[in-house]
Amino acid sequence: MMGTMVHAIAPGSLLVATPVIGDPNFERTVVVVLEHAAEGSLGLVLNRPTDTEVGGPLPEWHRYTNTPPVVFDGGPVEQGRAIALAHMRPPTPAPPSSGGSDLLADVFAPLVGGVGTLDLSSDPDVVGVRIDGLRVYSGYAGWGPGQLDGELEMEAWWPVAAHPDDLLCDDPSTLWGRVLRRQRGTPRLFADFPHDPDLN
Repeated sequence: MMGTMVHAIAPGSLLVATPVIGDPNFERTVVVVLEHAAEGSLGLVLNRPTDTEVGGPLPEWHRYTNTPPVVFDGGPVEQGRAIALAHMRPPTPAPPSSGGSDLLADVFAPLVGGVGTLDLSSDPDVVGVRIDGLRVYSGYAGWGPGQLDGELEMEAWWPVAAHPDDLLCDDPSTLWGRVLRRQRGTPRLFADFPHDPDLN
């Protein structure tokens, strides 16, 4: 066997493509899970930068964008749809008289360690005071009912726990190997697996 499930799948966990993935859309990808339910699953590919600068399609968000400041290919579904991950600083404690409401409650959904999805229709001048980093994705990865479970049974993915730094890493080209290198057992053995096994 290639390996066993090493982490329960839930929003904020990672799916690391195994060498038997068999789909060029996902070869050597690391996907963060956004939704996982009986109706299906949804995630974002974290390590596929494009050549498109964020300042082109979304100039109002460019100043908050992490390095590299480009749009990432989030997956093959709905490529025209933009989804953002952001790292948010905790809110400043509000005075008791204010009711303590958080301005991000309706536009930010946390995933891992202060990183989560941010609604890009929100006002960057309002939420920007809390942003420590931002990444924009075009499209997403999607699975129908039972489809992801089937791919896991075929050992196309290793489900693993995420670190906050994984989601907005500065060097996405090394993410696949770095995530595998910190695992135990079989996944770790593949961290330095060559792109072309014939060269090994």
